[in-house]
Amino acid sequence: MADLKLDKAVFGVEVANHELLKMAYESYLAEKRQVGAKTLKRGEVRGGGRKPWRQKGLGRARFGSSRNPIWRGGGIAFGPSGNENYKKKISKNAKHVALRQALTLVNKAKKIVVADIKVDGKTKTAAKLLASLKIENKRRILVVAGKNDVVMRSFNNLPNVEVVSPTYLTVFYILNADVIVFDTKAVEITTDWLKGVKAEVKGDK
Repeated sequence: MADLKLDKAVFGVEVANHELLKMAYESYLAEKRQVGAKTLKRGEVRGGGRKPWRQKGLGRARFGSSRNPIWRGGGIAFGPSGNENYKKKISKNAKHVALRQALTLVNKAKKIVVADIKVDGKTKTAAKLLASLKIENKRRILVVAGKNDVVMRSFNNLPNVEVVSPTYLTVFYILNADVIVFDTKAVEITTDWLKGVKAEVKGDK
């Protein structure tokens, strides 16, 4: 375990409320949401071009097409089209402030471990590294390091480990992890990335 002091400007900010964290968390989920549902409008349903019965004389209600939305098998009036946009916009500045807040919370909860991540592409080496840090039994481990081929090969076969590059950190990854392992270089990159961001946004009072 590396003896590296975490910068309070990133890992020790004031978190007055969780409003901004909630916004950033929901924004991430909304971006990952897949649009799969689609229904047919009355103009897209096959058939129904012929009038079901004549206008008058039968005592029935008049209908012009079996594609009418109130008919079984007809079109759907206000169903999903498959083109819905569920994304929730949040400014870059707000995202960075939310990241600082999230890192502060996990740091206070003592979930951050800083170590020199030296691996050789073998899963056995990665497992030994986690065992030396006494976190191998944690359910969800987030490793923050340079996402190169060697690192990915080392951790890919460990089902409880997620690897992410420092500048691709999200509130979702941070808050969902039981423990976060920062490479020493990743700490510097994360600090430089987030340290200069203005904190005067909604939710960071």
